[in-house]
Amino acid sequence: MTKDQALTSAQAHQIYRRLLGYVKPYGRMFAFSIFGMLIFAATEPLFAAMMKPLIDGSFVERDIEIVQIMPWLLVALFLVRGIAGFINTYFLSWVGRRVVADLRQQMFEHLLRAPSRFFDNQGSGHILAKLTYNVENVASAATSAVTTIVRDGFTVIGLMAYMLYLNAGLSVIFLVIGPVMAGAVKYATKRFRRHSRRIQDRVGDLTHVAQEAIDGHQVVKAFGGQARAARRFSTINEKTRSLQMKMIATEAASVPLVQLISAAAIALVVYLSTMQGLKENISVGTFMSFIVAMGLLLPPVKRLTSVNAQLQRGIIAAESLFELIDAEEERDLGTRTLQRAEGRVEYRNVTHIYSEDKAPAVQDLSLVIEPGEKVALVGRSGSGKSTIASLLPRFYDPSAGEILIDGIAIGDLTLASLRAQISLVSQDVVLFDDTIASNIAYGCAEPPARADLERVAASAHALEFIEALPSGFETPIGGRGVLLSGGQRQRLAIARAMLKDAPILILDEATSALDTEAERHIQAALQELMQHRTTLVIAHRLSTIENADRILVLQEGHIVEQGHHAQLLELGGYYARLHRLQFQDLATERTVLV
Repeated sequence: MTKDQALTSAQAHQIYRRLLGYVKPYGRMFAFSIFGMLIFAATEPLFAAMMKPLIDGSFVERDIEIVQIMPWLLVALFLVRGIAGFINTYFLSWVGRRVVADLRQQMFEHLLRAPSRFFDNQGSGHILAKLTYNVENVASAATSAVTTIVRDGFTVIGLMAYMLYLNAGLSVIFLVIGPVMAGAVKYATKRFRRHSRRIQDRVGDLTHVAQEAIDGHQVVKAFGGQARAARRFSTINEKTRSLQMKMIATEAASVPLVQLISAAAIALVVYLSTMQGLKENISVGTFMSFIVAMGLLLPPVKRLTSVNAQLQRGIIAAESLFELIDAEEERDLGTRTLQRAEGRVEYRNVTHIYSEDKAPAVQDLSLVIEPGEKVALVGRSGSGKSTIASLLPRFYDPSAGEILIDGIAIGDLTLASLRAQISLVSQDVVLFDDTIASNIAYGCAEPPARADLERVAASAHALEFIEALPSGFETPIGGRGVLLSGGQRQRLAIARAMLKDAPILILDEATSALDTEAERHIQAALQELMQHRTTLVIAHRLSTIENADRILVLQEGHIVEQGHHAQLLELGGYYARLHRLQFQDLATERTVLV
């Protein structure tokens, strides 16, 4: 179903039933809440019923016993009503927040298991909107909407039953107005669903645009993009406001319409009952009890009409959450495990296509990397370097062919076992908003000993700057490590890879865009990291791979040249031309600096 297609009533009911399925683990608390709702609902017709003896006994019959007992009954009634209301509100809110927490946790855990292509096709802003805005709409549908439907629904039924008990002949009026009210509610429901889905999409766009501006705030400022960013945000913001106003207009029109229909029915009932009272000598208490019951009927009818918008928002929000929860996960069908691989990697006739409208990123690639061998991948952007590296830990599954580690197809290994054999140090270092120690030990089942942290930090040339910080290893580094320099972040990433001590290493050029001093530290740390490990290096600067055991030159997903640095220079092909261009650029840069 596309986003523009409306949900059918059956689909909406199915979604809501599934949402209520999350309540089952908390059935006892939910039952307490329902019990509170029913008691609360029963107090409304009881209050109306008390009007008859109160008026007839006090003002007509002058019964002193009734005069004395009625105030106590009224206090008791509202005491019971207050306790029931508290039970209803507290326990249902408790259940609702548990449901929201469970949904959020399930969604987040699913995101952790989602394949890389899911994130390629989904904007992070839309994902975050589901975890924040959409899930709160679900909370409203699972708590306050349920309260209104059950409590006010039973209140309306109780009041109508009491009114029919007082005068059954007037029931035909409610049978006539029922279909009219249902038609108005049905029309409003369709509009609520349509606008709710569009609003959720716009909120996702807002989150995405805001996140881009926040993450790229320095680029925005450096290039004077504030006005452009503001216009882009304003356009989406205005569309969101417009859709929300349409939602409000629908709600604002539907509620008075249903109320008008109800008021017309009640006015007719009042007129007929009054005329009937004049003819049949109905008591003042009975008449007032009937009028009070009708007066008490209006507020719950109003709330029941208003809750429709809230309920439809919740259903559409639940639909988007279930789409995420039901999205495909990474295939983990492997059954074999490796304690520690020797490190032999083989690509057999591997082809990978990201989408049907694009050329293969890698085509019929065959490659063998021996244990401990350092292999560098070079080539222009889009030549397939990153794809080859991404296929090894199964961030993507190859479209054709297979990849083996120590003679075992990686698809036969469990994902946990496969990825335990591989460490990754990328150009775009990812650190988390935590301490230095926690970032180095990220992924460790147990916190490592301080001696191990110091050892890998020293090997990564990071110990000196860590010890110079006020809190040492316990120093917070901020989101994405913003409180550290680029070189410091790279060294922490290298220390993290060293602590993992995996036999296979993937390096995405870790020295680009660093100053000379930082690059010297990083190169020294990388040399130590690569010792006795099978290493796959994605190279952008050829000066960093001159000592590689083998260099593979890629072009349009094919290996066009391979050999040692000296061999490729002597060959005078693509690598030699690329090296010459980089050398000339470097020489020019040095001349300018001098």
